[in-house]
Amino acid sequence: MLMLGLAAVVVLLGTVLAGLGQAQAAHASAQGAADLAALAGADALRHGADACAVVRDVAARNGGTVDACVDEGGGVLRVGVHRDVPGVARLVGSGARATAAARAGPASARCA
Repeated sequence: MLMLGLAAVVVLLGTVLAGLGQAQAAHASAQGAADLAALAGADALRHGADACAVVRDVAARNGGTVDACVDEGGGVLRVGVHRDVPGVARLVGSGARATAAARAGPASARCA
């Protein structure tokens, strides 16, 4: 009986660790999609194109969904992206979404 309990604890711990790993991977993927989308959108903004359309396209190609696309003026674009968290990560309570934000624009518009 003790061995069965120990085996159950090991399986539970493995499941939790796998879920945390999946959640971290989803967050990293969402951050990458947000970064790339913000850079592409700021470039589109610089060239007079529809920046938010470019942001949506680039985010989707990188597995993300755009939550926000805001032109902050001065060529600066702020982007929010989310990505659904897969399988086991939902079971361990890390949430159904991984969110990320990014900001891009010319060097002259850097925050102090």
